Amino acid sequence: MKKIIYSAPGKVIFSGEHAVVYGKPALVSALDMRLKFSIWEERKKVNDEIVSMIAKKVQEYLKKQQVTVTEKKFNYKIESEIPIKQRLGSSAAFCVAAVAAFLEFYTGREFAKETINNIAYQCEKYFHKNPSGVDVSVSCFGGLIFYRKEFEFLKNISALNFKIPKKIENNLYLIDSGKPTESTGEMVEAVGKFYNQKPQFVEEVLNDIEKTTKRMVVSIIKEDVDFFAKSIVDNQVLLEMLGVVSKKAKSLLKELETYGVGKVIGGGGKERGSGYLVLYTTKKNDLEKYLSNQNINFYKFQQDFKGLQRATSNLVG
Repeated sequence: MKKIIYSAPGKVIFSGEHAVVYGKPALVSALDMRLKFSIWEERKKVNDEIVSMIAKKVQEYLKKQQVTVTEKKFNYKIESEIPIKQRLGSSAAFCVAAVAAFLEFYTGREFAKETINNIAYQCEKYFHKNPSGVDVSVSCFGGLIFYRKEFEFLKNISALNFKIPKKIENNLYLIDSGKPTESTGEMVEAVGKFYNQKPQFVEEVLNDIEKTTKRMVVSIIKEDVDFFAKSIVDNQVLLEMLGVVSKKAKSLLKELETYGVGKVIGGGGKERGSGYLVLYTTKKNDLEKYLSNQNINFYKFQQDFKGLQRATSNLVG
């Protein structure tokens, strides 16, 4: 019996979170941490609501394309290196890998990444209510992406043909500010309410985030370390103005000022933690020593350039 296996990477939003929901661009990198989804035929009732939802979305897509779908019982396995609910794109990686696996499971063939991305975006709404679509796009395609959603039906996914230069990448760390109590969907909703209350103020902040995102792209192209670090600082200030950074995350960034500059990298969080932060440092050894002494989880940031990948199918049993 054949096992179908796909894996997809996590993500880091370097600039543009929240603003991306309102048609502004985001600069996002795939992260070299992967989630693997395996599926095989087995006469077993699956009770997982989320996996069943993805299977249903794939079937709906295939029926619309007038592809005959044979109902088959299945079993599955999820293995992940991506911390869950920490704003590192674990749900997006799950949607992308699972959609790809189910498409092949029902049809016996592989599908284009564009198709997988579109279905995965519909699945991600289960997790995040009103996602921008950026998480699934970067997980699907990998690399560095400049993303803008004009409308539900029109997304500009520009795969950038350059990488974060080594002199920047080698000094980037992902640092745990604590798991947020709110979901990304709830944080997006909170910004939406704030927008309704103070439309002019929030619009100005979103416009400034757009400028910062573009400046960050320029800093990467020019390999300008100082400009990159300044863009991180500016982006963090603007996210604080949107009210998506908790006191805990702010005080951690304050503590880490000795070692470098950082920002939240996703939906954020208000009550407790705000998920993982990205920090640019010039004092790697001192930073690692401090984080280890304080028992704070951290990873070295590493880009992923592969995006969704099909693993060699194994036989089950």
